[in-house]
Amino acid sequence: MNAIHVTVWDETTEKAPPAVFAHNIFTWGSDEAYGFAAQRALADRNRLLLVDRRGYGNSPDTGRSEFDTDAEDLVELLARQDGGAHLVGHGNGGLAAMLAAGRRPDLVRSLTLIQPAAFSAAVGHPAVDAMLRRVRESPGVPESVTPEQYLRASTEGLGMAMPAPTPERLRAVATSMRERPVWEAAVPLEPLRDAPWPTLVIVGTWRDAPEPYRTYAGEPLIACAEAVAAAVRGRLLRVAGYYPHTQQPAAVNAALRELWRQPSAAGPEPLPVSPR
Repeated sequence: MNAIHVTVWDETTEKAPPAVFAHNIFTWGSDEAYGFAAQRALADRNRLLLVDRRGYGNSPDTGRSEFDTDAEDLVELLARQDGGAHLVGHGNGGLAAMLAAGRRPDLVRSLTLIQPAAFSAAVGHPAVDAMLRRVRESPGVPESVTPEQYLRASTEGLGMAMPAPTPERLRAVATSMRERPVWEAAVPLEPLRDAPWPTLVIVGTWRDAPEPYRTYAGEPLIACAEAVAAAVRGRLLRVAGYYPHTQQPAAVNAALRELWRQPSAAGPEPLPVSPR
């Protein structure tokens, strides 16, 4: 299996645990539109490792992006860090982060989930059930639809601005079009609930989102974030907008700094020295 690409931002002047970031669909790790470019300021204290999931950015192509494979890639990257790392995931990357953290909690210093696409945690909520019913009854994307057409329908079609259809963007969209549906994932919440490290769940208020986008994506994601935070006993942070880390980077970055400085997120306390 070819190694994934990881963008490294490191401007640290002190030794602190690194942080691994896993992105959502239509994007890649360091992307300014939907990725984690606005979190670069955090590299002054923590070494940042921005993953390009398979089929995205500069990572190898894949026949079909798969959340279990993403989780394996994250575990492998975490295992290469001395003492583990903080883990941050957005959307589908948040689902992969949850799976990775559940498999190897010993490698995680803290877990941050930005609107995670872990819909199995919120089954039974009306907004989530309606979304699942829509997608299961949908005939799927016709083979004739191009990545640019799909991008336009997914942005302008929902009342949002469409990012420039660059080759890198269209490759990300093409991978997103064939990504394994996240609602097929059953997330084991117990290992996350019982883990010794803290969990932060970040969700937008979606009040200023275009109505179709809020209905089809926002309401299910809000329900999912609330359900996940409650299930794992994590802190739920609400911020304005619908893309928290790009629209409200100051609030998100401040929350990450606070989380990463917590004693419980900094690894084991040193053993006391016995008097001689």
